[in-house]
Amino acid sequence: MAYSEPVRTTAPTRPTVRPISAAEHLAFVRAQRSVSFLQTPAWGRVKTEWRSESLGWFDSGRLVGAGLVLHRPVPRLERFTLAYLPEGPVIDWTGDIDAWLDPLAAYLKALGAFAVRLGPPVCTDVWSADEIKEGIADPGTRRLTGLPTRWTDPVGAHVTNRLRDAGWLPQSPEDGFGVGHPQFKYEVPLAGRTEDDLLKGMNQLWRRNIRKAAKEGVEVTLGDATPGYAAAGEAAVADDVKAFHDLYVHTAERDRFTPRPLRYFATMFAVLGAEDPERIKLYLARHRGDLVAATVMVRVGTHAVYAYGASSTGKREVRGSNACQWAMIRDALAADCDVYDLRGITPTLDADDPHVGLIKFKVGTGGRAVRYVGEWDLPLRPLVYRTFDLYMKRRGR
Repeated sequence: MAYSEPVRTTAPTRPTVRPISAAEHLAFVRAQRSVSFLQTPAWGRVKTEWRSESLGWFDSGRLVGAGLVLHRPVPRLERFTLAYLPEGPVIDWTGDIDAWLDPLAAYLKALGAFAVRLGPPVCTDVWSADEIKEGIADPGTRRLTGLPTRWTDPVGAHVTNRLRDAGWLPQSPEDGFGVGHPQFKYEVPLAGRTEDDLLKGMNQLWRRNIRKAAKEGVEVTLGDATPGYAAAGEAAVADDVKAFHDLYVHTAERDRFTPRPLRYFATMFAVLGAEDPERIKLYLARHRGDLVAATVMVRVGTHAVYAYGASSTGKREVRGSNACQWAMIRDALAADCDVYDLRGITPTLDADDPHVGLIKFKVGTGGRAVRYVGEWDLPLRPLVYRTFDLYMKRRGR
């Protein structure tokens, strides 16, 4: 079971919510088959611009649910905070979700939150690679949601309807990318499969690129995240993390996105690695001594996530990125993971949309596109929330 499926518990009639320690939270996470890494206690220490706390749901004294809450004040509204649970909380989403979310809202409002934002880790729709390929080839189909065939999850439909009926406001934009985390993702199922099965599920281009990398002598190794580099005025950073970041900045300049600073990745590797030595890994692909690609994989339980990637502009023909991806997929399979998560896509299938290249690349792995419930806001102080919403619109979200 991936974290996209609900945690099954004995459903409480009306659980209580209170803070729990990081140790209690981590013990709960480890007892689940899988949880988003954004809902681990360590993630709160990565997001240094937010104040974090771990909350637990209790039924007759037993911990039956948990969530990492990130609190962030808004300029000129410092008395109040937005309370955010990315890809959480970890509760049973199959039953009466009001019994879970009402006490959460009451607790957070008393703490000074003007709104709660959460992203239920529950999927609503799934499209196979073959269905997506047919849609891309059909000029009359412009979006995933326009495909005639797909599998729809009744739990996702139930959660969506219940949130809307309870006054929650959807925040996921039409293109699938927003302020928070993507509603549409691409995932490769691993459970019950072998390496040969996975290769056969890939398209010819992906298989050829993996073979090409091997033939060209591309070597993929695990990076050492032990601190060793220190920039002026900054804490020590591992040499391999610095090498990854240099390539990542190069990628950002080429592909025109804003890169995260080096200290963010230094903190991410230090904190997540301290929580669990198997939590985060850095993969480095080299060709004749040159770093040609680098990727970051994060794993919690049976869910492995491709979190970040970088590639050189030169030597693209040796296919270092494909070599890194295949190394991560193989390691996830060896760790008995249920799913390899390639993270966000946009739902476009329009050949004229520049974002279509992303889904074309990821569909080559086989796998499936998945739409989740998305992120939702519950205004707790409507006037403050409207002010916040206006502020976000003015700054372009």
